Amino acid sequence: MPSFTFEKISPPVRRAPTPPTPKKPRGLISQMIDRVSERRARRAVQADLPMRRDDKPAK
Repeated sequence: MPSFTFEKISPPVRRAPTPPTPKKPRGLISQMIDRVSERRARRAVQADLPMRRDDKPAK
């Protein structure tokens, strides 16, 4: 007589895909940080652009 037996384990039942969880609104602090970093990036881009002169100074 065997001391143990193997049981056939059926695969797990596939469930319907779970609906996506609604995203939480971002916090006030993270919004403020985004605004500051966006402004910094704009200033950095403007500083890199050469100044354009439409009028040449008269001699």
